[in-house]
Amino acid sequence: MPFLIVTVVPYTLLAGLAVLVVAAGFPVTELLPAAAWMIVLFRWRTTPPFFAGLLVITAVMVLQNPLYGLFTPVPYVYAFTVLTWPWRLGGVALTAVVAGAAQASAAPGMVVLQGVIITVNVVMMVTTAWVLHTADVERERRLAAMERLEAALEENAGLHAQLLVQAREAGVLDERQRMAREIHDTLAQGLIGIITQLQAAEQRHEVPAAWRRPFDAVLGLARESLAEARRSVDALRPGDLDTARLGEALETVSGKWSALHGVPVRFTTTGTARPLAPAVEFALLRTAQEALANVARHAGATRVGVTLSYLEEEVALDVRDDGRGFDLSHRSEGFGLAIMRQRVEGLAGSLHVESEPGGGTGVSACVPWRSA
Repeated sequence: MPFLIVTVVPYTLLAGLAVLVVAAGFPVTELLPAAAWMIVLFRWRTTPPFFAGLLVITAVMVLQNPLYGLFTPVPYVYAFTVLTWPWRLGGVALTAVVAGAAQASAAPGMVVLQGVIITVNVVMMVTTAWVLHTADVERERRLAAMERLEAALEENAGLHAQLLVQAREAGVLDERQRMAREIHDTLAQGLIGIITQLQAAEQRHEVPAAWRRPFDAVLGLARESLAEARRSVDALRPGDLDTARLGEALETVSGKWSALHGVPVRFTTTGTARPLAPAVEFALLRTAQEALANVARHAGATRVGVTLSYLEEEVALDVRDDGRGFDLSHRSEGFGLAIMRQRVEGLAGSLHVESEPGGGTGVSACVPWRSA
């Protein structure tokens, strides 16, 4: 719209004024300086020097003939569309002085009245410029707020989807663990009791020959059923840990992430590895995956370190990067970090985040390795 205004409106006004001047019997040559300036310097029509020169030419024209006050809308157009704030205010005020002078020429010798006319023009046009500028600022503020809101809604939608996925995964894990505990605590323990009682009976009394075959069949069936129950419990472990322990799973996850994002990852294990509860392994594996996902999204890192430490009473996971970092005091905790914290603290563990602008980020999770 501003391009159309500075390209069409001023030249239309110039042509209309030329027709009016000819009709009034005035020499059209008095318009030539303005016409030459606007046509020759057409390509610079959106620059402040173009406006300044045109305003000077307009002032000279008004001094020669007050009729050319009709031309002052042209410099007004450029003052409002070309000049930036606060220079626009000065340009509008000077143009108002020229327009007021043309109007004041109708009261020759009445200096006070002429001053009032010029002052009214200046006040009125400067006020208009101020009101329009305030409206522009408010519109830009609203547009910026809308853009921030849209960005926040997009981010919240992504985080909500991520939260749903994590909640679904957590629900699946809880159900699998519940089923594993049920099998272990009821079926498997019952079978162990049956086998123990049969073995005790066999040790105390010799099994009659007539009972030997069904006795061995019952004992064998109980052992086979116990082995099957144990295989079922193992099969209910989280998918990423189906065929590997935590250290191996973390190394695999780190390698895949590094290959996907092109960022070197150094995986390290310290301490003496020991069997961990499935819930501990799952919580630390998901913490590592979420921390690496955050590095990919936000850090801009060139290298990452993942360390699994087996301590005396706890097992610790550290994920550190050399990325841009952030100010912890000016950033709220997102959904991903909240889920990590809930998962770790639900096992009587703790989660700590360390970061500073330009200093990278470190996520440390520590869980008692005996946690159920």
